[in-house]
Amino acid sequence: MGFSTDCIHAGQEPEPQTGAVTFPIFQTSTYVQPELGRHKGYEYARTKNPTRSVLEANLAALERGKHAHCFASGMSATDTVFRMLKSGDHVVAGENMYGGSYRLFSRVLEKYGVQFTYVDTSNVDAVRTALQSNTRIVFLETPTNPMMTVTDIAACADVAHRGGALVVVDNTFCSPYLQRPIELGADIVVHSTTKFLNGHSDSVGGVVVSNSDEIAEQIGFLQNAVGAILSPFDSFLILRGIKTLAVRMKRHEENGVAMANYLANHARPKKVYYPGLPDHPQHELAKRQMNGFGALISFDLGGYDNAKKFLDRVRLCSLGESLGGVETLISHPESMTHASVPLDTRTRLGITPGLVRISVGIEDIEDLIADLENAFDGM
Repeated sequence: MGFSTDCIHAGQEPEPQTGAVTFPIFQTSTYVQPELGRHKGYEYARTKNPTRSVLEANLAALERGKHAHCFASGMSATDTVFRMLKSGDHVVAGENMYGGSYRLFSRVLEKYGVQFTYVDTSNVDAVRTALQSNTRIVFLETPTNPMMTVTDIAACADVAHRGGALVVVDNTFCSPYLQRPIELGADIVVHSTTKFLNGHSDSVGGVVVSNSDEIAEQIGFLQNAVGAILSPFDSFLILRGIKTLAVRMKRHEENGVAMANYLANHARPKKVYYPGLPDHPQHELAKRQMNGFGALISFDLGGYDNAKKFLDRVRLCSLGESLGGVETLISHPESMTHASVPLDTRTRLGITPGLVRISVGIEDIEDLIADLENAFDGM
């Protein structure tokens, strides 16, 4: 089926007992077993829940994978992937990524003996050079948060697989509407379902998708053993959000392109970071690898005071940590999403005190631009 059709129908047959078109919330913790040693596919809700199972089938289909496992947050999904490793294993990871991922790697996993090397993954040679005999995972985020650097997934997958490593891609910024890493050679895809998949800023969750039966068996074991599962109600909310994913992403994309062009032609921003702009270093790669350029834009206003004045004056755009909702969200990466990243690293990567990140929503673009214009006028 086409992508829009899959958003609405994949994994979502009408509920068999009642024929309900919208799959219901099975808000139950345990299931009666007809006799010892026999059950109807469900025993205990940490292990399996009908609402969560439907969402997992839907997400696997959208990412063109075979298996999906949903978790209580995007970070718990990422953490579960890395629980497949053991002390002494090595990871090559992007030097610019979500601050929460860096915090997990540097302050939690390293304490258990997992080793990390951080490189610019847009440079495939840097990835190749960083590989070691004990490298088990190459972790990519593309486009990166917040500098919007694009990595060639297929090229990195070829290099990683030659070295015996798995490729894990955080696809949160794109959603499967814009990018499907498994089709490009990735082994595992992770998302914060909180963002574009849910799309309404009313649920927190995460997902791990793979094509491998062996990987899925490990992730499923860990999902049950650790227990950081997505609740039935959150599963329902994400299923509801995904039904409109294609139409929402089309509007996000249209507004994102228009906003980026507005910012690129405005005198105030010193630099605008958006893969859809012709001067972006990986613009041509983004055109080949993605089905659009997305709704995330970063721009540098030249200093903290300018950023604060600007952020204090926006009204329609909401100052907040997250992204991917129908409403436009705007943030200050240095003090918000990337505060856990060391100052010297932030500075080297361009995450400066003047950097602002905007997740463009689906409002009327004229109103969004007017809100930013008013904020610029007060600087």
